[in-house]
Amino acid sequence: MKRVLLKLSGEALAGEKHTGFDEATVIGVAKQVKVLVDDGIQVGIVIGGGNFWRGRTSENIDRTKADQIGMLATVMNCIYVSEIFRSVGMETEVFTPFECAGFAKLFTKDRALKRLNRGCVTFFAGGTGHPYFSTDTTTTLMAIEIEADVILLAKAVDGVYDSDPKQNPGAVKYDEISISDVVDQRLAVMDLTASIMCMENKMPMMVFGLGEKDSIINTVKGNFTGTKITV
Repeated sequence: MKRVLLKLSGEALAGEKHTGFDEATVIGVAKQVKVLVDDGIQVGIVIGGGNFWRGRTSENIDRTKADQIGMLATVMNCIYVSEIFRSVGMETEVFTPFECAGFAKLFTKDRALKRLNRGCVTFFAGGTGHPYFSTDTTTTLMAIEIEADVILLAKAVDGVYDSDPKQNPGAVKYDEISISDVVDQRLAVMDLTASIMCMENKMPMMVFGLGEKDSIINTVKGNFTGTKITV
């Protein structure tokens, strides 16, 4: 792999607190990513905002405004994680799809590729910049735009199952499954919009549990125990 897009959930960064940040968890992620960067792998990152806010958290305010709050939550996450990455010796840049002067750079493909090509870990904050789109869609969109080799989808579970393993103890884990089957079976890997984008643009995914030891490194280095989603 030359270039990857890593998707992290906000909840995963919160650890057992389930809100805000768990610094030990974030430092652990940063140290794993540094191994990849030191090996010459280019890394882009999208982070969800669920440790602070989700667009559908409130039923009492306008959905557009609720989604905008969620976009700002992802900006906070990316700024924080970016600084932790810098503290362990990496160069970083945070991009947003809207003006966020003083906090982040306005995204263009050329700017992002320039940073990636010089080994800078590049964060894509602020979602797509529009309501009604999740950070799953942002992940797929950014992976396609920066021409990533694969999406690394770090989740709370260790792969893709035929049903929710939290609800069904007999759920069966897939070692490999096609993106078309994911879409047809409505498996909860990404939301449907993001999954269809992956299918149409032939963007593979590797789904794994972030909580497993060295899971990011193992996924890239070949010691993969999650689910490979093929195109």
